[in-house]
Amino acid sequence: MRLAVFDCDGTLVDGQAAICETMEQAFATAGLPQPDRHSVRRMVGLSLPYALRELAPDADEEQRTRAVEAYKAGYRALRLSGALQEPLYDGIAELIVRLAKAGWLLGVATGKSDRGLHACLETHGIKQHFVTLQTADRHPSKPHPAMLEAALFEAGVTPADAVMIGDTSFDMEMARAARVRAIGVDWGYHEPHELFEAGASAVAGTMAQLEEMILGSG
Repeated sequence: MRLAVFDCDGTLVDGQAAICETMEQAFATAGLPQPDRHSVRRMVGLSLPYALRELAPDADEEQRTRAVEAYKAGYRALRLSGALQEPLYDGIAELIVRLAKAGWLLGVATGKSDRGLHACLETHGIKQHFVTLQTADRHPSKPHPAMLEAALFEAGVTPADAVMIGDTSFDMEMARAARVRAIGVDWGYHEPHELFEAGASAVAGTMAQLEEMILGSG
């Protein structure tokens, strides 16, 4: 069996606007200076507490805790109101279907919460294609390999028969730590040269290129 594990934000969906807006609200609630949006985008993919430590290194633990809880509440409120915008990148849904039909097992490893990931995949009607879903609720933050190792275990696949697809250096480093081939995509939040430096074997610029790279690793 072959397994393709995808990152979510920046790889499957473009959620940067909602992430930046909610992070700004969370910082305001915690009494912290507004974060730079470029810096926020670069932290996408990390677990929320870890991202807060990077974005607000001078904040005390109480402020960070308040910001984390405010972010979770704000994102949930956005989702429940129907205002959350997390569009799939063009061609992703079709790629997922083709890979599944070709016999690939599919998974997700993301800094999202369980609730957030399930809601995202259900909204786009693609959840049924994934056999393993790993989130920040149950694992250390990327680039720790725990999420990817759990995905391999649940799918019953060895590292040699798996590939990790992501848009950040965190994804590439996680794959390298788990001894899994890493493929980057250039439509997310880190630059291609950063992905290569972090361990990507290739970086796709189009959905057609990504499909070819995944199939070529099978």
